[in-house]
Amino acid sequence: MGDDHRGSPRSDLKAQQEAAREPQSGAPPRIKGPILCFVGPPGVGKTSLGQSIARAMNRKFVRISLGGVRDEAEIRGHRRTYIGAIPGRIVQALKQAGAINPVFMLDEIDKITSGGFQGDPAAALLEVLDPAQNHSFRDHYLEINVDLSRVLFIATANQLGTIHPALLDRMEIISLAGYTEDEKLHIARRYLIPRQLEENGLTAGMVTIEDGAVGRMIAKYTREAGVRGLERQIGAVARKVAARVAGAIPVPVGAGGNGPPTVTAANLTEYLGPPKVHDEVSFRVSRPGVATGLAWTESGGDVLFVEASLLPDGHGNIILTGQLGNVMQESARAAVSHIRAATKTLGVSGDFLNSHDLHIHVPAGAIPKDGPSAGVTMATAIVSALKNQTVREDVAMTGEITLSGLVLPVGGIREKALAARRHGIKTLVLPARNEPDLAELSPEVKKSLRFVPVETLEQVLAAALPT
Repeated sequence: MGDDHRGSPRSDLKAQQEAAREPQSGAPPRIKGPILCFVGPPGVGKTSLGQSIARAMNRKFVRISLGGVRDEAEIRGHRRTYIGAIPGRIVQALKQAGAINPVFMLDEIDKITSGGFQGDPAAALLEVLDPAQNHSFRDHYLEINVDLSRVLFIATANQLGTIHPALLDRMEIISLAGYTEDEKLHIARRYLIPRQLEENGLTAGMVTIEDGAVGRMIAKYTREAGVRGLERQIGAVARKVAARVAGAIPVPVGAGGNGPPTVTAANLTEYLGPPKVHDEVSFRVSRPGVATGLAWTESGGDVLFVEASLLPDGHGNIILTGQLGNVMQESARAAVSHIRAATKTLGVSGDFLNSHDLHIHVPAGAIPKDGPSAGVTMATAIVSALKNQTVREDVAMTGEITLSGLVLPVGGIREKALAARRHGIKTLVLPARNEPDLAELSPEVKKSLRFVPVETLEQVLAAALPT
């Protein structure tokens, strides 16, 4: 007798697996798409972009929020031996969608909390988001393999620093920076104003909101990367107009006479009150020892003022205040050391710490600050204080400094450029090795800013301190 096993269960299973690997004739090949991760500040439309992708692909859209998830069973499901066991949120969302190939959004993937009693949920997501494994994802409750290879996963995050490195390696990162003023104006005109009028029971003929009023809302009432604050301000105007139509409160008619009210830039304060955002760059840098830096935050880019002051009758101490993290404290000390080593080149006194204390302060002390992008700003503020010379009010800078005075590259150039433009900055000093990052900026931003790439602290001071 021969060893013919063609009729055995093992050979049948092997044949089924080989047939599953080979595409059937006439069927389109199955293409595994990348796992996308939209990274950007709140309000820039990460979730809305995922919904638009689902509509364009004619697929179902499901979304789960991972903020605060700290239990592996939330992802993989509970074993059925436990009381109250349920499937994981991945399987529940697929059941809700009613399809095996939806667009699946994993919202706030950077807010996953580790350290729970039942494992790490970020590690459980590795199998979900790995194209080489998710064709046989195993839920603990179902105890059968679930094919997730046809699902288009889109994750959203505000920052990448808190995402598990192995999880980050499996995703295609797409950065979404904030909007410019013109982009916010178009978004408000096409989407936000019609939506707020409808939600407040108004029609387009009951009120006219001019572009000048929207521009003033953007500049004087909101300072954000997204458009959520702008939509709230538009909603406040719409509610006051609705109250006037209902006869509840007398809202000024404005330029519309006795007809439908017209909201203009001139009468906007009658609807929203006094402006909430003020241009303070020129005021803050009006005295020596203050420099304007740029910082990256979870809510987009922002300006950062650094103050330096020499205190007489001191003992050479360096005082750092403003809730600075370890990185910023080291940047400050490196800046002081380089200035002391290069006093002749910089044109300052070499014994400035012999009988003085140096106090470096970053205002808004209630907010913790850290990051490797304020070194050149601190050094500029110190030199400004030593020379008793004010820094140019239209100059902002970013970059890290070394002991030898070299300027190192930093991240978040696009967000910082948008923040500088929002605050009326005209010149942006950045590391020369960050010059390729300027290709990500829109022509509108490039036209409104003058970029000065630098390699040394001396080049920074030449651009920031007028001769």
